[in-house]
Amino acid sequence: MMEIIKIIITSFSSIVVLFILSKFMGYRQMSQLSMFDYINGITIGSIAAEMATSLEEFAKPLTAMIVYTIVVILISEINEKSAFLRRFISGKPIILLNNGKLYYKNLKHARIDLDEFLTRCRNSGYFDVSKIQTAILESNGKISFLPISTDRPVTPQDLNLSPMQDNMVANVIMDGKIHRKNLKHTGNDEKWLNSQLHIYGVSNPSEVFLATCDANNKLSVYIKIKEPMKDDIFE
Repeated sequence: MMEIIKIIITSFSSIVVLFILSKFMGYRQMSQLSMFDYINGITIGSIAAEMATSLEEFAKPLTAMIVYTIVVILISEINEKSAFLRRFISGKPIILLNNGKLYYKNLKHARIDLDEFLTRCRNSGYFDVSKIQTAILESNGKISFLPISTDRPVTPQDLNLSPMQDNMVANVIMDGKIHRKNLKHTGNDEKWLNSQLHIYGVSNPSEVFLATCDANNKLSVYIKIKEPMKDDIFE
C-alpha cells in the first residue's frame, strides 16, 4: 500500500516538474516542433515516466530532466544568434512545388509521398494543385502555400473597401448541449435561442451538433447528420 502511495506522489511530482520545465522551454515545444524539439520532447517525456516509478532513485531522472531542459534553452539561444547552426539543427525550408513543377527529389528528401502532399494541400484549402504557385516545407514540418495571384481570393483592399472588423463567434450549442454562459455573453437567453432554432426547423437543441452566434446576433446552426455522405469520392 505504501508503495502505491509513493507512486502516486512521484507521478504527481513528475507532472508538476514537467509542467514547470515546459514553461521554461516556452510554447514553441508544443506549437512548432522541429526535429530537435521532437527528440527532446520524447526523451523528457520518457524520463518523466521513469521518474514517476523510480521510488528509490527519484533524484536521477529529475536531474536528467533538468539537464535536457537546459540543453533545449541553450540550443534555442544558439539558434537565435547563428543562422548556420540554426539551419544545421532545425533544418532549412524545402521547395516542393514551384511554378507548376512538382519536385520529386525534394519530396523524397522530405519523406513526403504524393498522397500525404495532396492531403496537406486539401487541409490548407487547395483541392486543385494547379491553383498553387509555390509550396514550401518549413523546418517545423508544416507546408506553406502561395496561391497563384489570379486564383487568390479578392481582398477588400483590392476593391478599395473598408469593411468592419470581424469578431469571434460564441459557441452557444455544442453536441446538443446549450452553453448558457456563452449564450448570456451574447446578450440573449434560451427563449431567443429556441425561437431562432425554430426558424431552422429545429424543435430541440439536442438535434444540433453546433450553433454559433456572432456579434450581430446572427445564429449559424449545424444539424447532427448521422447518415454517411453519399457519393464519397474517397471511397
